[in-house]
Amino acid sequence: MSLNAGRRSVRRDSHAGSWYSKDSVKLDSQLSEWLSRANVDRRPSRAIITPYVLFIKKYFWSLDMLGTTTLDRVLLLRIVRSTRPLFYQELHKTGEFISLSIENDEQEHSVEMQLPYVAKVMEKYRGSFKIVPVVVGSLSPNRESVYGQIFAHYLNSPENVFVISSDFCHWGRRFQYTYYNQDKGAIWQSIQALDEEGMNIIERLAPSAFTTYLNNYGNTICGRHPIGILLQAVEALHGNSPAGRFDFKFVKYAQSERCRNMNDSSVSYAAGSLLIR
Repeated sequence: MSLNAGRRSVRRDSHAGSWYSKDSVKLDSQLSEWLSRANVDRRPSRAIITPYVLFIKKYFWSLDMLGTTTLDRVLLLRIVRSTRPLFYQELHKTGEFISLSIENDEQEHSVEMQLPYVAKVMEKYRGSFKIVPVVVGSLSPNRESVYGQIFAHYLNSPENVFVISSDFCHWGRRFQYTYYNQDKGAIWQSIQALDEEGMNIIERLAPSAFTTYLNNYGNTICGRHPIGILLQAVEALHGNSPAGRFDFKFVKYAQSERCRNMNDSSVSYAAGSLLIR
């Protein structure tokens, strides 16, 4: 992955050997096995939401929804703990993006966790498409709208596909989030109900409702701002589009653990895709 920053022009796979195998043959074999077991409906997806860390064997299903013969770009949107969005060279002329140094990018791991899967799923198109990594900081709803309008042009083209990196609820004291609605049953059931409420809003492609949901519950969805940008991009396209053109559907949901008491913790994972007719 080339970046126009720093003295080096090639980003190292700095997490190989810890988060995933640095043996290319072994890694390819693992990816082939996991993807062969993915049980999802294949859709000509224009955008997908995929778990933040894919190298957990139970959650390999999301990127199996990728794949198109007309693809020119894969845009990877993921969160970073900073206050400004960062971007690759192509959109600098908008004045809304800055470069992320290779050194800082290597300290983050969310894009790197996605790249082996993207490469594997798209291997038959090798050399015919570009990967554009986008790092999204903490944004206000107004700023999400600004970036949504910028990306709407790219989302509207079948040559582009967006990969949104995000987990859902991070629950437990170690995450400083212990919301529990006892009316829903056990803690894990409360978590699932909370996540599903947010997922239903995303499926409705309703950016304002998603912002209200986050304000009301504070759900610890790490990719909430990239998701917000995607929703705003769809909103920007709605005005000139026929009803029913956009269809978002979640296809998988899972929790790392089923929490039953306040000492437990879990992370939720979901995968969904956007179809544009």
